[in-house]
Amino acid sequence: MTSLLVLNGPNLNLLGQRQPEVYGRTSLADIDEMCHAHGEKIGVKIECLQSNHEGALIDAIHAAKGKHAGILLNAGAYTHTSIALMDAIASVEIPTIELHLSNVHAREEFRHTSYIAKYALGVICGFGSHGYILGIDALKKHVEG
Repeated sequence: MTSLLVLNGPNLNLLGQRQPEVYGRTSLADIDEMCHAHGEKIGVKIECLQSNHEGALIDAIHAAKGKHAGILLNAGAYTHTSIALMDAIASVEIPTIELHLSNVHAREEFRHTSYIAKYALGVICGFGSHGYILGIDALKKHVEG
């Protein structure tokens, strides 16, 4: 069975509470549950992890090699700042989709730059929590053909 890692970065543990007008009212626990349910429905094993720490995210990416066929990554603000996360994604050579709940291109200019996108299979943004379902479906199609 195909296994995918859904990896969430800093401040996403506060989803549903933090700026709901931007990020929505769905909690990260709700998103994790939604991802697991969708994975079960389409025959994909889902592992969800979240960390506010850059090094822990890098460790999770490294540990995914040989374990997961793809990574769905919402790196939060690290998207715009972390060369280390970019290097980790490039190093493991696992198909990765960059994900954002909001449309980052309609927000502050600094959010228009992504270090992750250079090595990402694609970018999903602006669809709220449904973006996770879109990402899981896209990764499944990519890795299984």
